[in-house]
Amino acid sequence: MRRAARFDLPEVDAFTRPYWDAAAEGRLLLRRCRAEGCGAAHHYPREFCPRCWSDDVGWEEATGRATLYTWSVVHRNDLPPFGDRVPYVAAVVDLAEGPRMMTEITDCPGQELRIGMPLRVHFRGEGEGEGGGAVAAIPVFRPA
Repeated sequence: MRRAARFDLPEVDAFTRPYWDAAAEGRLLLRRCRAEGCGAAHHYPREFCPRCWSDDVGWEEATGRATLYTWSVVHRNDLPPFGDRVPYVAAVVDLAEGPRMMTEITDCPGQELRIGMPLRVHFRGEGEGEGGGAVAAIPVFRPA
């Protein structure tokens, strides 16, 4: 039996495996530059610092706190499994550590959202990612 294609799960590789393993444990990771004079945190995970281009970066556990920067309520999406989730809130949040992150807001009706509102990460259980890599959990946010 062939599974239906899914468009909501990332491809897991050796570089991103620590991120997805931490998510499965309920921890949000980001990357921080260790180059002298930089120290910038970034998200999505990259193998270099997008500020100074140093490759001296490492994983760091985030606090899980964020504030809402912007959002959009999605009422139609034909890609599986999004159609079963509409309406849902696609958002950009400012992590307490500085980086912005694209995510989804859950457990809050769209009309109650406000720019700058405090949020907290939680993790939605998932399944198989592209290429068969297991993705146990995806970080999403809800009101703090």
